[in-house]
Amino acid sequence: MTKELHIVGGGLAGSEAAWQAAQMGVPVVLHEMRPVRKTDAHKTDGLAELVCSNSFRSDDVDYNAVGLLHEEMRRCGSIIMREGAKAAVPAGGALAVDRDIFSDGVTQALTEHPLITIEREEIAGLPPKDWGSTIIATGPLTSEPLAKAIQDITGEDELAFFDAIAPIVHKDSVNFDIAWFQSRYDKGTGKDYINCPMTKEQYEAFVHELTHAEYGEFKEWEKNTPYFEGCMPIEVMASRGPETLRFGPMKPVGLTNPHKDERAYAIVQLRQDNALGTLYNMVGFQTKMKYGEQTRVFKLIPGLENAEFARLGGLHRNTFINSPKLLDERLRLKARPDIRFAGQITGCEGYVESAAVGIMAARFAASEILGNPVELPPATTALGAILSHITGGADEKTFQPMNVNFGLFPEMEVPKGALKGLKGKEKGREKKKLMSQRALNDLGLWLENIGKIAA
Repeated sequence: MTKELHIVGGGLAGSEAAWQAAQMGVPVVLHEMRPVRKTDAHKTDGLAELVCSNSFRSDDVDYNAVGLLHEEMRRCGSIIMREGAKAAVPAGGALAVDRDIFSDGVTQALTEHPLITIEREEIAGLPPKDWGSTIIATGPLTSEPLAKAIQDITGEDELAFFDAIAPIVHKDSVNFDIAWFQSRYDKGTGKDYINCPMTKEQYEAFVHELTHAEYGEFKEWEKNTPYFEGCMPIEVMASRGPETLRFGPMKPVGLTNPHKDERAYAIVQLRQDNALGTLYNMVGFQTKMKYGEQTRVFKLIPGLENAEFARLGGLHRNTFINSPKLLDERLRLKARPDIRFAGQITGCEGYVESAAVGIMAARFAASEILGNPVELPPATTALGAILSHITGGADEKTFQPMNVNFGLFPEMEVPKGALKGLKGKEKGREKKKLMSQRALNDLGLWLENIGKIAA
C-alpha cells in the first residue's frame, strides 16, 4: 500500500496540496482544526475560505506575473483555479470569486475524493515522525501551540505582519445618482466596478477624518509588527502624505463620470464580492478603525452616504518562517526533512501564490512517496520563480513576504529584432510577454518530463 501524506491546514495551500497528491495516487489525510478550534478571521468551517479579498488579482497571462501563475496552475490541474472559474464574478481584467461558492466547491471536491480523508482536529505541536511525509500549510493563522513548536525547532524568532480585511457594502444601499459602474480603462465587461467620485474638497475632508479617527488598540504581542506593503491599511497609507491615496487605491485615472463633465479628483472603487452581485467590497480599504468610526468615516464618501455594511474592516496577524534559511529547495525543513511547508507560512504572499506553493510541496512529497525522482519546476516559470525566491533567492537577513512578479524571474535573451522600434513602457510590456511565453513553454516541458517519470 502507498504511504499516506499528512497535510496540516485546510486553507488554499493545504487544499491544493491535498488535491494534487491525491490526483497522483497518494492517499492523503487533511487535518483542519476548524470548527474544533476557531480563528479570529475565519467565519465558516469550509475549506479554502477566503478571509480577506475575494480577488485572485490579474488574469492577464501575457503581461502580468499573477495572470501567468494562474495559467501555470491551470495546466497543473489546480483545484483552486478550477473552482475559482466556477465561482467567478465580474472584476474587469481580474479573477474574483463568490467566496461562499468557491469554498463550497473546494470542500465538496476534497470531501468526495476517494483518496482524501479530512480530520477535524487541532495539531497542537509538530507532527509525529511516524506520520512520515507531512506538509504544514497552516497559513497566517497558525495556532499558537504549533507556532511555538515550529519556533522551538527552528530556533528562529517569530516573524509576523498584519493582514488586512476591507469592508463589504450592500449594493442596493449605494447612491447611483452619484456612483456609476465602470472598469478602469473599460477592461473586462467595462462595468465591473462601482465608482464613487470625490472633489478636491471632499477628498481633503475625507483624509482629515480618516487620519483623526479612533482606531482599535493592538495587543501587547502585536505591537511593532510590520505591515505587508501589498495589504497596507488605508489609514497607514493616508498618514504617509495627503496625496498618497490619490496615487494608490483612490487614483482617478481611466474612468469617466457619466453624471458630470468635470474629472474627479479621487475615486473610491468597489468590486463585486458575490455571484448574486448584491455585495461589493471597498478596494484597498483595509483598516483597523473602530467599527463605529468606519461607518461614520466611510459614509463621507459620495455615493456611500447611506451605505449599509455587510462586513466592516479589520486586521489580523500573519505569521511566516524565514524560508530561505530554514527550507531546502524541495520545501523541506532542514531540521526535519520529513516536514515540508506550503502556503503563506513560507513567506509567499497572496491567494494564488499560496496555492502554487501547495502544488509544488504536494508534487515533491508525492514523488518521494511513489519512489519517483523529484523534479523542480524551471526557474523561468512563475512556479519556479516563487520556489527559488523562498528557498534561497531572497536574503535571509531581510526576508519579507513577496507576491509573484517578473522581478523574481531570471533575465532572458530577447531574440534579435523582437523589440525593434519599441521604447520605454511599451518595450518593457513586450518583454514581459516574451517572458510569459518562455515560462509556458518551459512549464510544458517540465510537465511532460514528470509525466514520463510517473509513467
